[in-house]
Amino acid sequence: MSGQHQYQHLIALFNGQFGASFNTRLVRGAGEPVYLPADAVTPYHRVVFAHGYYASALHEIAHWCLAGLKRRQLEDYGYWYCPDGRNAEQQAEFEKVEVKPQAIEWAFSVAAGKDFQVSSDNLNGVESDRQAFTRQVQTQVRHYLNEGFPARAGQFIQVLQGFYHTPALRMEHFALESCHV
Repeated sequence: MSGQHQYQHLIALFNGQFGASFNTRLVRGAGEPVYLPADAVTPYHRVVFAHGYYASALHEIAHWCLAGLKRRQLEDYGYWYCPDGRNAEQQAEFEKVEVKPQAIEWAFSVAAGKDFQVSSDNLNGVESDRQAFTRQVQTQVRHYLNEGFPARAGQFIQVLQGFYHTPALRMEHFALESCHV
């Protein structure tokens, strides 16, 4: 199954869906993921994901789907990223702002027929309660299923479902047992 999940497919799907309408392209990066707005050198916005990792691409697309127009004019949406090695307070803040993008990433993963794993992204810092964080992400998924996903996220879910021939999203697709904690 992993052979069918190639980052090149995500690039083609994302760029085909949003390249013209939002002047934004998904780009494979060689380093850390980042969002770069258009500038004098590059006339289009770039959602740069890490090292060709499929999951990184889904995660960065999720962040882009949440960012409003003003945020999309700023490098990395104007956020400051606190790197790996966070203390308990920093980790709690990180997880608080990661619930929505990870919920969308989980939906993207299900729509692509791909396994999902929450990421606390703090290998060299304080340990967090991954199960509690996973439950928060699951609660956000439930909210999105009941109230609707952000427009661009919903649009990309449909694109993924069409490409991978997956069924409509239902809450049973988001059981904690199906998520690698």
